[in-house]
Amino acid sequence: MKPTDFRLVCLTLGVAAVMFFVMFSPWTSPHVNFWYTMTATALVLTSLSLYFCRETLGELRFSWRSVVGGLLLAFLLWCVFWLGDKISSWMFGFARPQVDMIYGMKSGTSPTVIALLLLFVIGPGEELFWRAFLQRRLMEKWGANAGFVAATACYTLVHVWSFNFMLIMAALVAGVCWGFLYRLSPRLLPALVVSHAVWDACAFVFFPI
Repeated sequence: MKPTDFRLVCLTLGVAAVMFFVMFSPWTSPHVNFWYTMTATALVLTSLSLYFCRETLGELRFSWRSVVGGLLLAFLLWCVFWLGDKISSWMFGFARPQVDMIYGMKSGTSPTVIALLLLFVIGPGEELFWRAFLQRRLMEKWGANAGFVAATACYTLVHVWSFNFMLIMAALVAGVCWGFLYRLSPRLLPALVVSHAVWDACAFVFFPI
């Protein structure tokens, strides 16, 4: 990766950090609609990703295998989170209240609107930015393993502004899952897009944990 390319990576990551701060921080989040801000963030990051990494479009070749694989991965990840919720609630008194705070973000916005945004904008947009753009570029610069770790760390850390331990851990677990699969093969991107979109909609709207 050229130095100029890496500066672009840092710039786009800075944009993501600022927008996640606005969404999650206790100083700014009360003044914005979370879902519309998240949608705007996804659109901005997706646009930057596709502009600076046009080869991503070549990886987005959906097939019945990628769709089925994505659905299966979404189901398995939902099961992991369901089990993790039960264990964490048993071990830590703060766990369930923090999870309930996450679900409190749904108030004031139609569940149908939230589901549509997660399925068609937010979920796909996050994969295109965090995996297909950021992780791809970091893997090119530092190697597959270091790039995967760095991208997953960035994905996790932008959620720190929420000061919600359970949300941060959720981002870590999901980031490790999707990031590791992308590290194994960028050709899995279509399945990851399906997985992220469907898991988001199921976890937040259709089958809350």
